[in-house]
Amino acid sequence: MTRFVDVPTLSRMVDHIGEIKFFNFLVDYLESDYQRWFEFDKSARVAAHSEIGVIELMPVADSERYTFKYVNGHPGNPTQGLMTVMAFGVLSDVDSGYPVLLSELTLSTAFRTAATSVMVARHMARSDSTVMALIGNGSQSEFQALAFHHLLGIREIRCFDVDSNASEKLAYNLSGLPGLRVILCESAHEATKGADIITTVTADKCNATILTPDMVSPGVHINGVGGDCPGKTEIHVDILQKSRIIVEYAPQSRIEGEIQQMPEDHPVTEFWEVLANKSKGRINDTEITIFDSVGFALEDYSTLRLINDCARELKLGEDILLVPVPDDPKDLYSLLGRARSRLKKAG
Repeated sequence: MTRFVDVPTLSRMVDHIGEIKFFNFLVDYLESDYQRWFEFDKSARVAAHSEIGVIELMPVADSERYTFKYVNGHPGNPTQGLMTVMAFGVLSDVDSGYPVLLSELTLSTAFRTAATSVMVARHMARSDSTVMALIGNGSQSEFQALAFHHLLGIREIRCFDVDSNASEKLAYNLSGLPGLRVILCESAHEATKGADIITTVTADKCNATILTPDMVSPGVHINGVGGDCPGKTEIHVDILQKSRIIVEYAPQSRIEGEIQQMPEDHPVTEFWEVLANKSKGRINDTEITIFDSVGFALEDYSTLRLINDCARELKLGEDILLVPVPDDPKDLYSLLGRARSRLKKAG
């Protein structure tokens, strides 16, 4: 049997555990798996691009579990009442190949992307960071704001989106949160003034320039989330040239991340190197650091592992016959109605 976790079940899981605790659990799972970097069979995701979007498969495996995520990115979807990004994923047993878990990964990916951002920022942002600019206020924005507030101590969020309704939505969803001030800004330039951390998380599939050099002060940490496929970037190349860049998996990031704008030999640091003390985190308080985040399959592995553990511990979700279970493993045909009817008549 395969455990099935749909959107309402995931929501109940988070409600039962609590958002802050769920974020903390997820960061712990992420760090634990990043520390096992060389135990994983890794590859860049497989993408099918069209003029209006992309559909991707993101696989990864260790000796015990194999996972994949199916995810899309279609910036025009909201005009049709559809989400820009949605996803689901599978966690399977390597020894048998059987699926252990089938889960929604749309809500979960929002959690894991924000948790990954905070995990990296703990090592790369200045320890006294309290103000974050949040440019792009769509579906991912609340999760980024909550994670940085609860887990990193951000007390002021300066928001901007070309769609003012998105910013107002974000402010409404964050209203009443103790210790967090939300400021709606008229431009990206205004949002970045005085920011210790700048998070860019826009959706348009284009080589945009959301962040220019004059918007970045010494010591700022940039959490670049929106650039995640070929031909989709947010950060001016001059910023990249003068910053220290952290990536998840360089072979994928060079294709999809902000560094697709740079020469193939431009130096970057994979995050596992920081955790393994093979590379330092922030070197000093004036260094500009960038997390060129494109989303990597290992993070979905961690997320599915957490969901599976929580679902079974809390007895959430349902067991479904995703895979046939015939009495005779060699007689798949017996599961068809015609075959059962024939056997009944013969009896």
